[in-house]
Amino acid sequence: MSITLECIAVDDEPLALGLVCAFIEKTPFLNLAGRYSSAVEALQVINSKPIDVIFLDIQMPDLTGIELARVLEKAGNKAPRIIFTTAFNQYALDGFRVDAIDYLLKPFNYEEFLRAASKAQAYVELVQKASSAGSAEPKDEYLFLKVEYQLVRIAYDDILYTEGLKDYVKVHLKSDPKPILSLTSLKALEEKLPASKFMRVHRSFIVNLDKISAVTRNTIQIGATSIPVSDQYKEAFNQFLSKWM
Repeated sequence: MSITLECIAVDDEPLALGLVCAFIEKTPFLNLAGRYSSAVEALQVINSKPIDVIFLDIQMPDLTGIELARVLEKAGNKAPRIIFTTAFNQYALDGFRVDAIDYLLKPFNYEEFLRAASKAQAYVELVQKASSAGSAEPKDEYLFLKVEYQLVRIAYDDILYTEGLKDYVKVHLKSDPKPILSLTSLKALEEKLPASKFMRVHRSFIVNLDKISAVTRNTIQIGATSIPVSDQYKEAFNQFLSKWM
């Protein structure tokens, strides 16, 4: 059975706020828990009761929608999911960077709203299923990565190595010749990966230790790919190798 999401709407324009609230009340799996004309008001409510989804305007006085999203980002999976509602398309990349579920460009219709809300419902259901299955499944089997506004499950054993590219991370997989591209940092990904299976060997590379096929003085071979080992990470990697020599 589908879950019901507790929602709030935040917009400093009364007409826009009223439309979003009407759309929420029209949608069976959404429950309107509050409507606010400022992000500051919304933040106080978010800290006092559980909220699943925020329909959030971006350009607002005192605290913008992007700034609120960055504050909430520190709470990780416990933070409400965000769907931005804005008249300005130049904020789309910023919305992606703060892990928004979707980005609705005003004026939007109910069909577009419903599509975004359904994405939020699918996301929350997936997180809840993963959490409830955690006690029944072995730990450290997989992680979830945000890929083009979708939450993609990736098995640790399928990862060959990851490559940092400025604001993105490229994840190279055993099962697919085309790597996955996720808007995150290599440091953030490193914190998600189990240290018993993965090691950072260069400022731009993390490798799956089980996939190493050969080692030279300054490189690691994974399949046909040579990955450099930088001086900064060489001592830790040599300690790993010493266990098997």
